[in-house]
Amino acid sequence: MTIDTDIFPVIETERLVLRKVTKEDANSILNYLSDVEVMKYYGLEPFKSINDALDEISWYQLIQNNKTGIRWGITLKEQEVVIGSCGFHNNVSQHFRTEIGFELSKEHWGKGIAVEAVEAIISYGFEHMKFQRIEALIEPPNLSSQKLVEKLGFIREGLLRKYEFTCGKFDDLYMYSLLKQDFDKIKNS
Repeated sequence: MTIDTDIFPVIETERLVLRKVTKEDANSILNYLSDVEVMKYYGLEPFKSINDALDEISWYQLIQNNKTGIRWGITLKEQEVVIGSCGFHNNVSQHFRTEIGFELSKEHWGKGIAVEAVEAIISYGFEHMKFQRIEALIEPPNLSSQKLVEKLGFIREGLLRKYEFTCGKFDDLYMYSLLKQDFDKIKNS
């Protein structure tokens, strides 16, 4: 399981280009991460300044440099504007596992864009990064994210009680997982 820090993998799907996020994308990121509804289950307060967006971009670079994750900007083909992001974090290389995260600008909700993006990176993660297990930690009220991962074959394994302290409160999280053999079975059916 390796993340090449020299060459950032660009992933194309039918409608999307998943690419590296740069400082030039800060305004786009600020646009959707300042939205209260987008940030409701993100674990951070809505962004208030361009510096918040630049800090987020720095975190994307840090996890890639440290080989603990990778984050793609989601763009529509023929457009350069980042409308969301998705990726892996908290990689545990000796156990071939990682966590997945994703968010999307509200104006693009309900169009299947998040499913298309997440499905593409899951495929990339199993095929190129050699993950055995991809986890998703989702707050119980976040029904849309639960439906998304379930649609892609993730299994809810249980509830992690008061697992995270974010935005001044403790949050319960559902633990979902998708194993490589489950992914292969779904892909080949």
